[in-house]
Amino acid sequence: MKTRITELLGIEYPIFQAAMSWASSNSALVIAVSNAGGMGVLAAGPLRLEDLRRILGEIRAGTSKPYGVNIPLNNPKAREMLDIAHEARIPVMVASQGGPREHLARFRAVGTKWFHVVASVEHARKAEAAGVDALVVDGAEAGGHPPPSEVGTLVLVRRVLQVTKLPVVASGGIADGAGIAAMLTLGAEAVQLGTRFIATPEASVHENYKRAVLEAEVDQTTLVGRGTHPIRQLKNAFSAKYEAAERTGASREELEALFQEYSLKQAALRGDVEWGKVEAGQSAGLVHDILPAAEVMRRLVAETEQARRRLASL
Repeated sequence: MKTRITELLGIEYPIFQAAMSWASSNSALVIAVSNAGGMGVLAAGPLRLEDLRRILGEIRAGTSKPYGVNIPLNNPKAREMLDIAHEARIPVMVASQGGPREHLARFRAVGTKWFHVVASVEHARKAEAAGVDALVVDGAEAGGHPPPSEVGTLVLVRRVLQVTKLPVVASGGIADGAGIAAMLTLGAEAVQLGTRFIATPEASVHENYKRAVLEAEVDQTTLVGRGTHPIRQLKNAFSAKYEAAERTGASREELEALFQEYSLKQAALRGDVEWGKVEAGQSAGLVHDILPAAEVMRRLVAETEQARRRLASL
């Protein structure tokens, strides 16, 4: 599978494992995906600085293949994290939630390719004008932080491709080879899967979290925090409480206090899937088994080829 992104990065398959706080804040998942020919991406956001240094060392020891690091640029520790990533000469930056312009020159100087996560046409244009190498376009089906506009991946990716010359990684609602083939058919040069990689032994979240993803149907996610900083998560006691507060006219301050009372860490590390934020995409309903990440990659490649042959036969 040769695309502009596989050529740019030197990877075998145009498949990215999404950065997911806690789930991919470890070396094992990143190493497994990269060694299988994809792009493993470390979620640096929740890490302590000393842990980020340690894990980057583990990744370098575990794979000679390209890998990525996601740093949310609005993180209070972003500058220190960027310094560590620069010192490590990471192959790929997958940055999000902030402007890239001031950081590009020094990363380019050490050979890092800069991918920027966007969730709107406006942000895609701004990132291209800043000079990034490629875009990761998140649609509304994605877990975690999808676009506030709630525009789906199918439409948003196609629209971004109409306004940019940059290669695009499509993200949101993809869990199998048919989804990968669909995004490549739209014109994307690669795809990003998050929720599918939660259901792997290498994902560093509680078994309750993984089980909740397996048991979810496609209609059992919801957006919490519309109008401010929405997250897509599995429906649970917390999301029901939040939505009830919205319906009864709670103030923005009251909703924010409720939003902050419960956390992703609560679900991911302690296994509280009733009251923690179980971030996952709509594609949870397409995930039915826990498999090693390398096996997930093998299956995705085979399914994509099957879909390609079907399209060619029509």
